[in-house]
Amino acid sequence: MRLRSVTTLLATLVLALAVPATAEATPGSGVTGTILKQKTVGDTDYVLREVVIQPGGYTGWHYHDGTLYAYVKAGTLTHNSADCGLDGLYRRGAAFTEPSDTVHIGRNLGTTPLVLEVLYVLPHGSPLSQDALNPGCPF
Repeated sequence: MRLRSVTTLLATLVLALAVPATAEATPGSGVTGTILKQKTVGDTDYVLREVVIQPGGYTGWHYHDGTLYAYVKAGTLTHNSADCGLDGLYRRGAAFTEPSDTVHIGRNLGTTPLVLEVLYVLPHGSPLSQDALNPGCPF
C-alpha cells in the first residue's frame, strides 16, 4: 500500500472515531393504532385512540407531552419505567394514567392481542408520543 493511501485510511479512521455515534430511538413492534375521535378545545388536543399490541409486541421507549388515560379492553399490559422496574401490570378491565414527560415502554408478554382504549390529553399540536432511547434495560 502506498504512503498516501495509508495516510488517507488513517485520517478516515481518526475522523470516524472522533465523531460521536448517533443515538437511536427504540422503535415499537407489533403495534397498531386507530384514532376513533379527536377534538381541540382551546390549547388542548383530545384524541381517543384504540391501540392493539400483538403477542410479543411492544411500544418502544417513549414519553408523552401530556397525560394519557387508558383502559385495558383485552389482554394484559406490562408497563415498565425508565429505571427498568415494573410500574404496572394491567389486565382486562383495568384503567390507568400515564403522566407527561415520563419515559416508559408498554409490552404484551401474553399470548393474545392486547387492546387499549387511550385518551390522549395533549398540548395543541403535540405528537401522540415522542421516541426515547432505551435507558439501559435488558428488554
